[in-house]
Amino acid sequence: MYGGLRASPFASMTDKIQIRECTTLDELSACVDLQREVFALPEIEISPVRHFVVTRNAGGFTLGAYAGSELVGFVLSVPAFLRGEKAFYSHMTAVRAGFQGSGIGARLKWAQRDRALGLGVRCIKWTFEPVKARNAFFNLEKLGAIVTEYEENFYGVDYSTSPELKIGLASDRLFAEWHLESDKVVALSNGEEFSSSTEPVRQILIAADWNGLVTSDPNAALAEQLRVRAEFRSAFAERLVGRGFARDAESPRYLLYAR
Repeated sequence: MYGGLRASPFASMTDKIQIRECTTLDELSACVDLQREVFALPEIEISPVRHFVVTRNAGGFTLGAYAGSELVGFVLSVPAFLRGEKAFYSHMTAVRAGFQGSGIGARLKWAQRDRALGLGVRCIKWTFEPVKARNAFFNLEKLGAIVTEYEENFYGVDYSTSPELKIGLASDRLFAEWHLESDKVVALSNGEEFSSSTEPVRQILIAADWNGLVTSDPNAALAEQLRVRAEFRSAFAERLVGRGFARDAESPRYLLYAR
């Protein structure tokens, strides 16, 4: 078993969840079904069972969250290299709708860290959408990841955003780097608070309700995405590092620091 239970308002739910590796074809097939359910992607975009099988045989792993015999979440870790060092690429994390917000995603990530460290790997990398405050707060403040890289239109343009206006939003992504033995990550893994000893030198604001903005005004959403992209590119060109995120109902923002 992996991943101890950390404090959560949903403890009555999460204390019944077991985290263990998915190894059989049936278990990996259940991950594919859950992926299809959670992400609602076109079938051509779904990672098939053989992807999970090959990943395991190449040195990666899939951890599942189980409520009894029911798979309610999983995280897929693909072997990778980062700056010449062994790493894992966290390709996807999925939690069934009825269990989201209960801390299961965090338990999966901390279990992923435990497993990676046990394999001698000290860094995990993944992508997330820069414009979504909830994901940013989870990655930077709950897990302690940092961001130093912005990739424009990583998966291609999504014209389904506003098909009647033929407006497509680029699939821009930030790369999260989770340095598993950093001071912040170690503190958070122990359930402790962490405060930076330095002040941020720049902030990048994002929309408080990105999904609402996309629905109500796709053109404004496109302009907002371009602004955020330009500000991150400028910050990273100056070798700044995103190490924090301020969750604010009106003006959520990334906190960038000098290296």
